[in-house]
Amino acid sequence: MSAAPRPETPPRLEPFRLRGANFNLLVLRLLDPRPEAVVPAIGDQFRRAPGFLRFAPVVLGLGDLDVPPASVDFAGLVEGLRGLEIVPIGTTGGTPELRNAAMAFGLPPIRSSGGKESEEPAPAAAEPMAPPPAPPPPAGMARPTMVVDTPVRAGQRVWAQGGDLVVTSTVNAGGEVIADGNIHVYGALRGRAIAGGSANADARIFAQNFDPELISIAGYYAVRDGLTGAPIGKAVQVRLTGERMRFDPIG
Repeated sequence: MSAAPRPETPPRLEPFRLRGANFNLLVLRLLDPRPEAVVPAIGDQFRRAPGFLRFAPVVLGLGDLDVPPASVDFAGLVEGLRGLEIVPIGTTGGTPELRNAAMAFGLPPIRSSGGKESEEPAPAAAEPMAPPPAPPPPAGMARPTMVVDTPVRAGQRVWAQGGDLVVTSTVNAGGEVIADGNIHVYGALRGRAIAGGSANADARIFAQNFDPELISIAGYYAVRDGLTGAPIGKAVQVRLTGERMRFDPIG
């Protein structure tokens, strides 16, 4: 006896829906328009901090370029970045001529949340940056603090939006902790720590056992090979003084 035919699922009335959304994107500010200068420099950072930007969508910041559009090799930049498994998706800042030239290579202007296409975000450095900070809390309300009681494993990312992050355990190599405010790690910091969003230069990073792959405050960052003056393996406080990172022992 044959089985009864299964009823067909009725088709949806609409094949897709559009909705607005905000995404946190990294801005790669170009200080040099030449792919032969930019791409190898980023590749060098990849070797010192594996996986930091792999498959990350990035926006090219053009606001620091004072050159004619014809002198910018957008095709070479796109090809070189994709070769490093970085995904350039658009541009921000720069002159209308530069933005129009970039559009010919699939890089449309990206409008920041609440801003205009011509506005350039104000990151502190040319290097990849942490996600943008959340709006400040209302007057009289304390900033939220996220507390993580378990180890942050390799490949795991923890982000405290709009406040501080406290990790009572270890941040393992390959793990990443991000906070718009300060970061406190009461165990070993062996992965990546990104504090201060994109503009909070007063943010700090505290670690009982300081041995990170990468650290960043307000867009300024340093990888493990560049921490020659830091007390590795000790209790450390990291903060910015001007455009330089300062490493002070705790206790």
